[in-house]
Amino acid sequence: MTLQPLVIACPQCGSTDVFYSCEPKCCFNHVCSNCRTTFEPFTTRVGEVTEDFAVPPELEPTAPAAPCARCGEARVFAIAGNPDAPRQYVCAACRALLTLELGEIAPG
Repeated sequence: MTLQPLVIACPQCGSTDVFYSCEPKCCFNHVCSNCRTTFEPFTTRVGEVTEDFAVPPELEPTAPAAPCARCGEARVFAIAGNPDAPRQYVCAACRALLTLELGEIAPG
């Protein structure tokens, strides 16, 4: 299984030029560089990953991030795969299989 950093599209304009503007101790507020919409990604646990995977290197502090619904860690990565299938995510800390959604959307 191959993991990739999160790429999150703005829920307002669809741009993927978004950045994480806070820190995990506070919140997961993201801002779209294009339209200034703010939003917070969150995850839902849907299973457990049993397959082996390599953890990608540490990311920039402003790279998109989301908290794991199981352990709360911000070590959530996208599972690379079929582009036509629904995206799934995994927590590199606890191996939870996750879905990702956006909340707290405030158009810019």
